[in-house]
Amino acid sequence: MDAEKKNYYDVLEVETNSTPGQIESAYVRAKNAYSGDSVALYSLMTRDECNEILGQIEEAYSVLGFPEKRREYDRLRGFNKSAGAPVYDHHPDTSRANPVKNEVQKDQIQYEDFGSNLIEAKVSKITAQKKFGLEYDESTEMDARIRDCNEFTGKFLKEIREYKNVTIERLAEMTRISKTHLTAMENEDIPKLPADVYVRGYVYQYAKVLKLNPEQVATSFMLHFKKLKLQK
Repeated sequence: MDAEKKNYYDVLEVETNSTPGQIESAYVRAKNAYSGDSVALYSLMTRDECNEILGQIEEAYSVLGFPEKRREYDRLRGFNKSAGAPVYDHHPDTSRANPVKNEVQKDQIQYEDFGSNLIEAKVSKITAQKKFGLEYDESTEMDARIRDCNEFTGKFLKEIREYKNVTIERLAEMTRISKTHLTAMENEDIPKLPADVYVRGYVYQYAKVLKLNPEQVATSFMLHFKKLKLQK
């Protein structure tokens, strides 16, 4: 993302009129998702990609997390001019001991073990199988289309999701990705999607929970995605 085009609200995935508390919570969530010891990080993307995102997250919070900086940022970018502008007079409580670590510990129960010895399972295997198990009528023809696919598009990913009998609501729960972003990804609605590195991570998770080859699908989709952006 170019510095002059970067939207810090998009980086933290919050609305421009979010409260200070919502911004702080979004910051903690984002740090949890991309920090080195997070279970959500497992097999998603490279360490360099995660470090790049973490840098963007820190940069965004260094502005939006502080009232005076946020107020000036909003003024320069033309945000929050309406009557629904946020209350700025709040400063995050820096006296708390490592809030990110505390949130990771609190939220670990919400993540599932995908089979790696590196991840400490916090839920039973039965619960994990129930959450990530897929029940659908197999089609030799559809399986062949998936196997032979050279370009995974948003339309085809949606077709695969529906074939495997997974609703968008359940997929959001399985991947911990918002329905808005999942739908935008399937519809290839570029303006509603974040930076490419986020999109790649989303596609990787999408493919993983649908029992596809995540690396192949993510690489293929991003090549297609970049071609779409060039056509805009």
